[in-house]
Amino acid sequence: MPRVKRGNKRRLKRKKILRRAKGYYLAKSKLYRIAKEQVRRSLRFAYRDRRTRKRQFRRLWIVRINAAARLHDMSYSKLMYGLKAAGVQLDRKLLADIAVRDPATFAQVVQAARQASAGA
Repeated sequence: MPRVKRGNKRRLKRKKILRRAKGYYLAKSKLYRIAKEQVRRSLRFAYRDRRTRKRQFRRLWIVRINAAARLHDMSYSKLMYGLKAAGVQLDRKLLADIAVRDPATFAQVVQAARQASAGA
């Protein structure tokens, strides 16, 4: 069987893994085999948490909207029902931002939702 000389491919592959592992603790950033396991594990966490982050932000927006709505004597669910009935197409991210940065505008949004839910 002929001898296989890989040239610089093996070194490049290992350097790529060790570059990704830079900053990890102890052997995880120094030794190839351990670094490879940690990089694989880290990539799995990154993939999973990109999805988790979307859920967490939606939960945060809902909490903020609910807190601001209750200052105007309205629950989150009634506010969202009223906005849907009024035909207001603001997403939760934007509503939460308005609630935090501009309470006067949020009061107008709540008023519109209140009128639409009373009329429906």
